[in-house]
Amino acid sequence: MAQNLEELLSELTSGDETRAEAAVEHLASLQSKALLETLSGWLASPDAETRWWAARALSALDDARVPTLLTQALSDADPDVRRCAALGLRSHPTPQAIPPLVKMLGEADGLAARLAGDALAAIGAEAVPPLLEALQNGNRTARLAAARALAFVQDKRSIPALFNALDEDSALLEYWAGEGLERMGVGMAFFTPE
Repeated sequence: MAQNLEELLSELTSGDETRAEAAVEHLASLQSKALLETLSGWLASPDAETRWWAARALSALDDARVPTLLTQALSDADPDVRRCAALGLRSHPTPQAIPPLVKMLGEADGLAARLAGDALAAIGAEAVPPLLEALQNGNRTARLAAARALAFVQDKRSIPALFNALDEDSALLEYWAGEGLERMGVGMAFFTPE
């Protein structure tokens, strides 16, 4: 496997996914300023595959600038790049990503909505108010992704909305609402027998 930065970057865009993934692993250990600058530049490439590999490689880096770059990639024209950025934000949660991730919750693409929900769940308590808004007023895809994310966040503020979601006509929405309540120890005990 190539070891210097130039060779690793060449492997990243080789068109061979196995070689590119191996390059990502090596790039993650380099942590150089030149690497971050190069990948940042690649996010503006006219080639969607180059932008995707930039987001993928950025996700593997441990640098304080990565969350901002991944957040910017959430507005990419290519849905695969947006999904890759959302996936990366699970490992690099940042409140600045909340607005574009909430927007992704409503996309017709269920995978994009789920990845956005996972990234919002990783952000935690700061994402709860917009997740509650999406659960109560979003489209079907957004509501399901929001309920799933709230189940993972386990914030007590979501209890009333999750209880309301139990009355919906969606088995998946009901499942995630019940799962969220269960994880918070609320369970299904609605009354005390006399």
